[in-house]
Amino acid sequence: MRYQIEIIPRLLHFKQPAGTSRGIYTTRQVWYLHVTSPDHPHRIGIGECAPLPDLSCDALPDYEQHLRAACRTVEEQGLIDRDALRPFPSILFGLETALRHLQTGSWALWNTAFSRGECGIPINGLIWMGDYREMLTRIEQKMEAGYRCIKLKIGAIGFDDELTLLRHIRTRFSASEVELRVDANGAFSPLDAMDKLKRLAELDLHSIEQPIRAGQWEEMARLAADSPLPIALDEELIGVNLPDEKRRLLDTICPQYIILKPSLHGGISGGKEWIEEADRRKIGWWITSALESNIGLNAIAQWCATYDNPLPQGLGTGLLFSDNVEIPLEIRKDCLWYKG
Repeated sequence: MRYQIEIIPRLLHFKQPAGTSRGIYTTRQVWYLHVTSPDHPHRIGIGECAPLPDLSCDALPDYEQHLRAACRTVEEQGLIDRDALRPFPSILFGLETALRHLQTGSWALWNTAFSRGECGIPINGLIWMGDYREMLTRIEQKMEAGYRCIKLKIGAIGFDDELTLLRHIRTRFSASEVELRVDANGAFSPLDAMDKLKRLAELDLHSIEQPIRAGQWEEMARLAADSPLPIALDEELIGVNLPDEKRRLLDTICPQYIILKPSLHGGISGGKEWIEEADRRKIGWWITSALESNIGLNAIAQWCATYDNPLPQGLGTGLLFSDNVEIPLEIRKDCLWYKG
């Protein structure tokens, strides 16, 4: 098939500063791909390429040059060279979803109960890093909204204060009423990680993401084997793009869960590989967006809905921007719904 691709840079603005382990975001640079084809003269396919600075393996100074080269290849060859784009997961994700949108002619990228508006996808309520009072207020708001799974980013305000916040939730809701996840973003050291994991486990948490920084496979494997709290890998998967590397990582660390962000972890096709390898090893997984606008969020949610995964997913970030793109998505209570 013949394609023409227009690249449209866009700077998005957060409604409120978003605190992460890598600093505070106030703006977000993304690139939208507008794909047309003479074979579908009345359609346009839109995809989002959104690498995260200091995190994505493809967040390079010459990113836009790589993006333009990848788009030229698709225009010339009429298909995506997925193997060549393994080092560029956010570009691969944008191209895959733009072509899918062109093919379907609808934001409902796959035919599922979610895309038909028959059911929502359970999501976790994300509590961004902040000071104690800010995080407590956000927790109260999420619980009042009816979230049954709350995820806290920890490692920013002091471990004892974070334990106090978690205890506050547990005094009001049991583990059967509200599932608690925490994301350390590699904040613990290998020396004190096990002690902190034991203290966190006393609060009946579901899991902890990335307790120590990525790249320490032997230390992470030791924690995953001995921790009383299930461990989920996130940053650990970044840059692990080849199938053999994925298998080696999972076999070495043996985590309880992996968390998949298509823009970071291989696009749709790379995410599918991770899921297949995890399922073979009985490793749990869920899917999360990575500060994309509604274009990327919708694509991730549509793909997520093709799997029968009952765990709450991390798909609630589409409301972060003051200048977001209008897509028929809405959050009702603790579920993401498509209203197409």
